[in-house]
Amino acid sequence: MAKLRFGYFIAPFHRAGTNPTLALQRDLELIEHLDALGFDEAWIGEHHSAGSEIISSPEVFIAAAAQRAKRIRFGTGVISLAYHNPLWAADRLMLLDHLTHGRIIGGMGPGSLPTDSAMIGLTPTDTRELLETNLDIVVRLLKGETVSAKTATHELHDARLQLAPYAEDGIPLAVAAVASPTGARLAGKHGIGLLSIGATLVVEGFDALAHHWGIAEERAAAFGTTVDRRNWSLVCPMHIAETEEQARADVRFGIEHWYRYFQKVAAFPQMEVPGENIDEVVDIINGAGAGVIGTPEQARAQVQRLWDQSGGFGCMLQMGHEWANPAATKRSAELFAAEVIPHFQGQAQPTLDAAERARDVRQELAQTQLSAIEHMNQKYEAEKGGK
Repeated sequence: MAKLRFGYFIAPFHRAGTNPTLALQRDLELIEHLDALGFDEAWIGEHHSAGSEIISSPEVFIAAAAQRAKRIRFGTGVISLAYHNPLWAADRLMLLDHLTHGRIIGGMGPGSLPTDSAMIGLTPTDTRELLETNLDIVVRLLKGETVSAKTATHELHDARLQLAPYAEDGIPLAVAAVASPTGARLAGKHGIGLLSIGATLVVEGFDALAHHWGIAEERAAAFGTTVDRRNWSLVCPMHIAETEEQARADVRFGIEHWYRYFQKVAAFPQMEVPGENIDEVVDIINGAGAGVIGTPEQARAQVQRLWDQSGGFGCMLQMGHEWANPAATKRSAELFAAEVIPHFQGQAQPTLDAAERARDVRQELAQTQLSAIEHMNQKYEAEKGGK
């Protein structure tokens, strides 16, 4: 297995009615914590309605977070590209690339909440069509091209960016996918990354993982581009503790708000989780492989399951869901960093091998230690007797 990267996908999900200032502060503090623990990436969403996913601009939020977290990479997860003039979307990404010293990944999508797009007169079909059109423009602008184009919502006349990327190889891009092949098609066409948000929560998403990558490869071949599994990120919700019983107790804090949001509030049926009470939902999530509410061992098994199902990917992102209180959420991240990540980044096995080698020769070498001590005792006694 190739060395995996790990991070968090933070929409975020906060309980409607709570203090939004404090909720956003907790998000920033979580990212600082992840940075200190050595997580690789943090992806931030864009939403404008429904009361729970309250970050309206991933670019603004990332600019703030990047001042606190100095090592972790940030992804826009995602810019709802259909809502924006593609010139300004590309321009903001370029600015953010410089503000973060090249730590930005430009994630794009159509926008997930119909309550968002309805406010600007767009249907979900419109947003998917506009994503394809606008992504073409953003890719060209970020390459330094001058673009003239007319879309259903905007016109560009000799449009170009006034900044070059921070790094020579430019800004890495990715496109979101849940269950449909839309994201895989575009990833292949442009030779960019794929962000599988519905990798486990959506049955169709899990079943389609290998199929989606096959579509990306087919489209890449058709358009003369290449796609790399290292640029494929999969999202999976998890909360872990020392025991499964503790993890189940932890999520009683907030998981009901999370699943009721998808069942009753957000018009996003692809992500709806069945179940009428907390225990039933936890059983369904664990039993169906939709996520992990359990132990580090269960988390390791889930990562391996995703690897086997997909055929290989680059980054696993935990969903930032606020199932547990802030302290338990941070403890879950600590356990994941300590007991899960090393097994997939090549750090665990060398120490296990070293311990095994020492175990094999312990009895023999322990005897040599004792013999050395006895030898020096005898030498001392001989020296003392010779005086």
